[in-house]
Amino acid sequence: MNQRIELPPIPFIDVAAQRRRLGSAVDEAIARVLGHCRFILGPEVGAFEAELAAFCGARHAVTCASGTDALVLALRAKNVGPGDAVFCPSFTFCATAEVAALVGATPVFVDVNPDTFNIDPQSLAAAIATARRLGLTPKAVIPVDLFGLPADHAAVSAIAEAENLFVLDDAAQAFGASIDGRKLGTFSSMTATSFFPAKPLGCYGDGGAVLTDDDGLADTLRSLRMHGQGSDRYDNVRIGLASRLDTVQAAVLREKLKIFPEEIEARNAVARRYAQGLGDLVGVPAVPVGLVSVWAQYTIRVTNGRRDALAAALKSEGIPTAIYYPIPLHRQQAYKDYPVGDAGCAVSERLAGEVISLPMHAYLDAPTQDRIIDAMCRMLKR
Repeated sequence: MNQRIELPPIPFIDVAAQRRRLGSAVDEAIARVLGHCRFILGPEVGAFEAELAAFCGARHAVTCASGTDALVLALRAKNVGPGDAVFCPSFTFCATAEVAALVGATPVFVDVNPDTFNIDPQSLAAAIATARRLGLTPKAVIPVDLFGLPADHAAVSAIAEAENLFVLDDAAQAFGASIDGRKLGTFSSMTATSFFPAKPLGCYGDGGAVLTDDDGLADTLRSLRMHGQGSDRYDNVRIGLASRLDTVQAAVLREKLKIFPEEIEARNAVARRYAQGLGDLVGVPAVPVGLVSVWAQYTIRVTNGRRDALAAALKSEGIPTAIYYPIPLHRQQAYKDYPVGDAGCAVSERLAGEVISLPMHAYLDAPTQDRIIDAMCRMLKR
């Protein structure tokens, strides 16, 4: 009688594998912080900010407590508030719209491109007209570099310039990605990113940063993250937040940044193996010429209502999946009363019913990935 061999479950994101690779380097970095005890804005924070800015070619990197705070700080630095329209894609994580509402502005939802999942410039143009008709002042657009792939920044910037909008790039999932060899961080007046542990460049808690080439904006961001500090901590020149990246996280991130280029290459190798193995069976992600993704997620499209059955079958074999995102933002309870651009968000709604993400990280070895691909081939060919 044949017995089924039970294989170990596969991690969706294997943070532990990276931890093993870094080994004592992280332990020693944290020990240095424990030695000097400057836990808030210690020397590692400034050093990491300089290294982060140099990595992507930005003049300034201003760290903060989370990727969401990075977006809030950027909007606050540009005085976005009541009566202003902030345009954001509906197919993304809620933080992109959340930050507009938090500063008192109105998020206006825009559809996405069905191939890249990123903001659709034509839908953006229609949404600007919608906002004006509603009496809102078009103020900002937040393109999201979803799943690690850069948005169409040239097209977005052209519309923004014509309509007098400022662009805030939400690169929370895509720091390290590039367009024609130029890394994200300098394609707009400000770029926000996140260091949540599951991100391609993640810390061991929460953290974020804003990148900018504007000296004045950088000074304002540093003030805002410290309660609106002026000449000293008791001179408050604006309403701010307590939003600082703590020194331990900066120490961890400095070590991770050293190996980040190698990890980006490894992630792209994993993506190529998936595309080769699954391209004839499902809709695999499209990467336009000249773009390099960091593959925060590897998200495919499964049509004909087969997605949930596929997820259940993979789970039965110890292969995890996730759905990013099952409900577009304009359908969410918290955001359903905010306006949608005149072009609608039909693509976002369709994607929500088709997308499913597979295990993706820099340490996904070929035999483990073959196990995932083989299981999917068996299930999809039934």
